[in-house]
Amino acid sequence: MEKHNIVELRGVLPHDLTYFFQFQLDPEANEMAAFTTENPADKVEFLSHWKRILDDEYIIKNTIVYNGEIVGNISKFEQFGETEVSYWIGKEHWGKGIATQALKKFLVTIQERPLYARAAKDNVGSIRVLEKCGFSVLGEDEGFSNARGKTVEEYIFKLEK
Repeated sequence: MEKHNIVELRGVLPHDLTYFFQFQLDPEANEMAAFTTENPADKVEFLSHWKRILDDEYIIKNTIVYNGEIVGNISKFEQFGETEVSYWIGKEHWGKGIATQALKKFLVTIQERPLYARAAKDNVGSIRVLEKCGFSVLGEDEGFSNARGKTVEEYIFKLEK
């Protein structure tokens, strides 16, 4: 029987956090994301961070479901005075087009423009996702990466329409 590779977005439920926490424990995923918490294995800090997200009515947050399985999350939030989007896909689901499909669906629900996003310069997968969804490089920045223990350069992306 053929799978249809269906990506769905839904509100974040409390049990989704168990999956999100497991996704962020992967060292390679943290390295790729670069800008992570100081200690991704600290479940108390993780739950505290997500409580703030869930309690903030201005943050739009969704769970990404692929063929009925929880595979990541996507959100819209304010940072540095701009509206940004961000997503995280569990490493075992990379390379399947899930992030692109999820971001395209998410962007339909968000009318606000411009939107911004950031990706480490060497995060080729995330850069491709953003470009496929209409984002273009606006500029560059750098910041300290807890996951890498050093300063990392990143691209700042912007979506106009």
